[in-house]
Amino acid sequence: MSKKKHSRRRKKRPRQASPQKPAQPKISKKIEPASGAKLRKFRIMLAAAVVVAVGLVLLITTPSDRADDSPVIKNSDLNVVLITLDTTRADRLGCYGYPQAKTPNLDLLAQNGVRFANAYCQVPLTLPSHCSILTGTLPIYHHVHNNGTYSLAAEQVSVTEILKSHNFSTAAFVASFSVDSRFGLDQGFDLYDDNFQEETPFKAVNSERKAAEVYNRFSIWLDNHHSEHFFTWIHFFDPHLPYIPPDSYRLEFANRPYDGEIAYMDFYVGEVIKRLREKNILDKTFIIIAGDHGEGLGEKTEIGHGIFLYEMVMRVPLILYAENHLPKGKIIAARVRLIDIMPSMLDMLNIKESYPYQGVSLIPYIEGKEQNDLDSYLETYYPRENYGWSELTGLISEEWKYIHAPKKELYNLKSDPREENNLVLSETGIASKMERSLEALILNYASPGTGKRTPKQEDLDRLRSLGYVGFSESNNEGPFEDPKDKVAELRMIQLAQSYEFQGNLEEAARLYKKMLVARPLSSSSYVNLALVQARLKQFDQTIRTLKHGIAKIPDSEILLARLGHTYLVTGRLDEAFSAMQKVLSLNPRYFDALTVCAIILDNLGQKEKAQGYFEKALAIEPENKYLRVNYARNLATGGKIPEAIRFYTRLIQDYPEEYTLFQYLGIAYGVAGEYDKAIKNLEQAINLHPTPTAYFNLGVAYKETGKTAEAIHALELYLEDPGGEDKASIRSVRMELLNLKKALKK
Repeated sequence: MSKKKHSRRRKKRPRQASPQKPAQPKISKKIEPASGAKLRKFRIMLAAAVVVAVGLVLLITTPSDRADDSPVIKNSDLNVVLITLDTTRADRLGCYGYPQAKTPNLDLLAQNGVRFANAYCQVPLTLPSHCSILTGTLPIYHHVHNNGTYSLAAEQVSVTEILKSHNFSTAAFVASFSVDSRFGLDQGFDLYDDNFQEETPFKAVNSERKAAEVYNRFSIWLDNHHSEHFFTWIHFFDPHLPYIPPDSYRLEFANRPYDGEIAYMDFYVGEVIKRLREKNILDKTFIIIAGDHGEGLGEKTEIGHGIFLYEMVMRVPLILYAENHLPKGKIIAARVRLIDIMPSMLDMLNIKESYPYQGVSLIPYIEGKEQNDLDSYLETYYPRENYGWSELTGLISEEWKYIHAPKKELYNLKSDPREENNLVLSETGIASKMERSLEALILNYASPGTGKRTPKQEDLDRLRSLGYVGFSESNNEGPFEDPKDKVAELRMIQLAQSYEFQGNLEEAARLYKKMLVARPLSSSSYVNLALVQARLKQFDQTIRTLKHGIAKIPDSEILLARLGHTYLVTGRLDEAFSAMQKVLSLNPRYFDALTVCAIILDNLGQKEKAQGYFEKALAIEPENKYLRVNYARNLATGGKIPEAIRFYTRLIQDYPEEYTLFQYLGIAYGVAGEYDKAIKNLEQAINLHPTPTAYFNLGVAYKETGKTAEAIHALELYLEDPGGEDKASIRSVRMELLNLKKALKK
């Protein structure tokens, strides 16, 4: 797991007694899911493991019959659990009136807590929306406007850092590369669990973790931290394109896979609540449930999110729950925002310090002291930065929604909730007023500085696979076309992505070729086509496509890095190294380029040079297991045995069940001549998973310590199943066995 500390640890303060625990809601029976060398030389091998976990819905019963008038009881000793539901529309949950929903756990929390009927995100993209949630600030203030090309600046104050300074233990369990620690959201967390497919050198293109795995990581952590005062963020990502609910839901939701993903996610929300109850801390915990943004399901052309600012992507669920601390079944009709979560959290915990956020506490709304709608700022820079179209900004005030675009829009949400009648020409006075208010808001809250950074190839690859990034490197010169005028092109993009999700790569390639003709100066045109060609194993065509793009856009990090990857997988190491060197000349911190160069140099035997690249890559992603293991291996094979031993020892602390690490460490001790330690670690490796390499090296260690009988036994076990060992080694072992047996008889 990634363990990144951004705040000093402080002594935990003692917990105070909480109010008397009320009767607990009953739980119905859980529905289980249905269903992924010469003898004295020491040798090293690599291994990989994949763990798949799946689970389904827990039904919780006994909802509140009606709202009560219980007072809000603030309590500084409450734990805090923030659960964010990625890509979740409010209008697809049962508690928000959707009759086909299967969301019993979210519905129960709403029925026994406080539900906000009109909550809005500030931007329909995962990273910037979570930045707003955790800092209580607008994107124009925290300067994170898109996924993958921005990072939350260290100067921004997150709620995690504040709670850490008040002696909370802090942990996050995230489900998508979109919120990887490299983007800055790990500030203040003792543990930021963002590992995806640890055995690979780069985070996978489809870097999503299912709710089951996220929940399991949280559950293990809770076993060791439930007695502490804690804040944890749990991020579920399932209702995201492509919609592929687990088998247990696939048949039931055959025609509504998006709803199936939400139902599956709801089950694990219930599992979180169940674990808190099992640890007897549910009544000591303040729970916040929030969607980070919604999802277009074909309305107004958009399938997915990020292009437009319409209701289906901006209106999100928001539920607060705290047993014996908040009223039950209360519904707040006033418009609120995700930036209000942070100040509400601090208010509920009686933390009074002043922090620079634009949100307001929602506790007065629950208490009935406030009822007015809050103005909501909206934006998306996704069209501009990914497709070269215009960005959109907007403002909701009273019943009006104004969208600033090349072709402006104005809707009365009270009389026209589906945004079908653009009133910008008939209500010119209101439109002008809204435009002035939006401009004043931006001027008032935009802070100096920027979180923009150079896009990283591996970042954009992952995000594209999740439906985010079209790889267009922003052209900062206008004018930009209105996304509304690009719906034909948008449909083509969405259709090509759909073909990719379905595995119809030939059709996807055909459409991407058409888009390349339409957008010859956009790197996305070349990368989209090249990725499909690579999946079709058409590597020569892939290389031609990328070279064509580089000829048009010679300083494109994205195209150069993609070319370097293609050369690497086709075994053209010199050309891969050259391409990645060009990437590093543009961006010295490009993680994929550093890693590729390290791997190539290591394989060529240039150990010292490879170490420098490994170390630079590890400085960016210190938790990367593949990188750590291969760096340790590099140290060992490069003759730096003491350093390798120290590195393997640290790895074993993080992965105590990984047999290969004990095997590597045992081999390293053997090379160092510390045979007793070699034997101890090799025996542990064999206990976990016997391999010919472990038996071979164990036999060597036993022989060197004079334990001839034990050496004979180990080498005999080696010969019983030598696996893929070469014939020369097998013959060498047989000869050595004869010699050892002769020596034993003397």
